[in-house]
Amino acid sequence: MPTNDLDPETVVPEGELRFRSPTPSDGEALWRLAGEVGLDLNSPYAYVLWGEHFAGTSVVASVGGDTVGFVTGFRPPEDHDTLFVWQIAVAASTRRSGLGARMLDHLLQRTGVSYLEATVTPDNEASQALFRSVGTRHDAPVDVAPLFAADLFPDGHEPEVRFRIGPLRRPRPTTAR
Repeated sequence: MPTNDLDPETVVPEGELRFRSPTPSDGEALWRLAGEVGLDLNSPYAYVLWGEHFAGTSVVASVGGDTVGFVTGFRPPEDHDTLFVWQIAVAASTRRSGLGARMLDHLLQRTGVSYLEATVTPDNEASQALFRSVGTRHDAPVDVAPLFAADLFPDGHEPEVRFRIGPLRRPRPTTAR
C-alpha cells in the first residue's frame, strides 16, 4: 500500500541491496556517482540539499555500504500527484541489472503518486527505454513531447523532451536482465 511517510530503509530480496531515503551526509557520494556516470553535474551543495529537503521523493541504493545508485526527484509545487525525476544514476558495477527500474518502482510505491515525469535528451536512448518500461510495468500511457528547446541552454546542450507517464496502476514485477 503506498504511503507518503519516509521509508528510511527497505531491504529488498536481492542480497545486500538496500533502498533508503537519502540524508545530507549522502551528498558527496551522490555528487561523485553523478560525475562518474556522466550526468549533468550539479553543485555538491545541491546533492546535500536533496537529502535534506527531498528525501521523501528520492532514493539511494547501496550494497555493503557503497552507493550504487540513486534517483533524485520532487513533487512540482502545482502538481502534487506527480513525481518529477531530476536525475537517475546507476554505477557501472550494477548496470543492466534493472536497478534503475527497481528504484523508480520503489519511489512510485512509496510516494503513491499517479504520474511520473522526467525530461530526456533525444540521444539518451537508455533513459527513454527506462521511462517507457515504467509505462509498460504500470499499464500506463507514456506521453512524449518536446519541452525545452536547445536555444534555452548554453551552447552544446540538446533539447529536453518531456516524458509524462500515467495514470499509474499496479506495477508488474521488475526482472533483472
